[in-house]
Amino acid sequence: MTATLFDASCDRPAPTIPHDQELPALAGLDWADLYRQLGEGGVALTPPLLTRDQCQELIATFEEPGLFRSTVVMQRYQFGRGTYKYYADPAAVPLVQALRERLYPPIAWMANQWAPMLGERTFPATHAELVAECAAAGQRRPTPLILQYGPGDYACLHQDIYGDIIFPLQIAIMLNQPGEDFTGGENVFVEQRPRLQSRAIVVKPELGQGMIFPVRHRPIQGKNGYRRHPMRHGTGAVESGSRTVLGVIFHNAR
Repeated sequence: MTATLFDASCDRPAPTIPHDQELPALAGLDWADLYRQLGEGGVALTPPLLTRDQCQELIATFEEPGLFRSTVVMQRYQFGRGTYKYYADPAAVPLVQALRERLYPPIAWMANQWAPMLGERTFPATHAELVAECAAAGQRRPTPLILQYGPGDYACLHQDIYGDIIFPLQIAIMLNQPGEDFTGGENVFVEQRPRLQSRAIVVKPELGQGMIFPVRHRPIQGKNGYRRHPMRHGTGAVESGSRTVLGVIFHNAR
């Protein structure tokens, strides 16, 4: 018998995000379809969430050191090659704060559909409640980050854990236009399948598109119930130009 993906039907309808002037694209997202993509392929690719001007606004923050709590030069730690920076306070960058707060409820809905399949906890309805849980567990450092890669830069396969409280999904948003601003630098996801060879997934988002993917693992239905398939993510080597991505991780760090 061939293992099948989990049942993408849901006992509750997918939530919607109200329209606003800052992020109107979020209001039109089809969360049921994104949930289906996530279940079938392990990664869900959204339509563009940000305009070119909004992407440029976020790229410009990379050169403002006062906005960040930490800068990581990846080759120093054998994480790959490139640089990423964690925002000290997402509220200081309204787009980052808005994305984190407004994307959280529907992505939490996705995570809570997975919870019984994985035998794991469910998560609160609002991001403020999750942040409060993290703070109570000693996880008070914000985790949204901006990553920049030049020619030859890449990211090794990894997972973004940061503490005992781990929200199971995250989103990365492409801030440059592939083929124009840079070449190479494909997003790579590797799914470890028990007793089988690992599966590689390559995703090529366009400007402003987001990728929703597991932090640690995803549920796959087998003969005797659901199995956990661990996943890691990384970035192939950039061939030319500059590649910048916004990473929105919902749990905070210790």
